[in-house]
Amino acid sequence: MKFTTSFTTLLSVLTASTVLAAPVQESRRDIWSPHIIYPHEGTVWQLGARHNVTWDTSDAPANISNAALIFLRKGNTTFSNDTLASGFDLRAGRTEITVPSDFAPGTDYRVVLFGDSGNWSPQFTITQ
Repeated sequence: MKFTTSFTTLLSVLTASTVLAAPVQESRRDIWSPHIIYPHEGTVWQLGARHNVTWDTSDAPANISNAALIFLRKGNTTFSNDTLASGFDLRAGRTEITVPSDFAPGTDYRVVLFGDSGNWSPQFTITQ
């Protein structure tokens, strides 16, 4: 009888552990990293000019959960204090930005698009 009681207790503990260890069901969140179409390799922007940053929306999920942001990146530095655009709808496929006039010209710039995940454009040039 002691075996049965111990076995029943063990079975109860294992069952409770299994229930407690079961993953919590969270609402499904789509992660989407759209391909940036413009700027592309070979693009040249001028300081102070306005441009559309454009990305492919053909595979956009139904629910995009985060606010969108665009930054510039030069070399290994993302200028996160200088937001080029924010709060736009990623499903729109584009948003207009102004190239900051106080940045240094260079050939190693990228646009960084943040939404559900961050992604970078190919390198392009910014001139005077």
